[in-house]
Amino acid sequence: MGTDKARSLAKAAGLDLVEVSPNTNPPVCKIMDYGKHLYKKKKADQAHKKAQKQTEVKGVRITLRISDHDLKTKIRQAEKFLAQKNLVKISLMFKGRELAHVGLGFEKMEKMKELLQEIADIDTEPKRQGNTLIMILSPKK
Repeated sequence: MGTDKARSLAKAAGLDLVEVSPNTNPPVCKIMDYGKHLYKKKKADQAHKKAQKQTEVKGVRITLRISDHDLKTKIRQAEKFLAQKNLVKISLMFKGRELAHVGLGFEKMEKMKELLQEIADIDTEPKRQGNTLIMILSPKK
């Protein structure tokens, strides 16, 4: 129908004439309450934004002299973080004279990498930053 007739119908109903698809030939219009439409669209956008999850970087800190049982506990914690689709930053702290044995720290990190290789990908290989070794893991796709 013509635009004048559509406008008069919309005005008679107390609603708005909204162009839905302007790129088609002829353009498609709809008679609706535009304010209500914007409100519903805004609420839907808020719901979608709320449903999205931001990935966080969760941290697991260990030391060079950590026992096997404590290491397994830290690995379970990292597995829980990875199951929640978060990145995991494993930090191995050196204290005092432990800095003379950085190689042992790399071995400890390799052990952690082997134990988590089934559920995690290595984003950043173990690297030294001051008195700390850092490795970042991400959940497998």
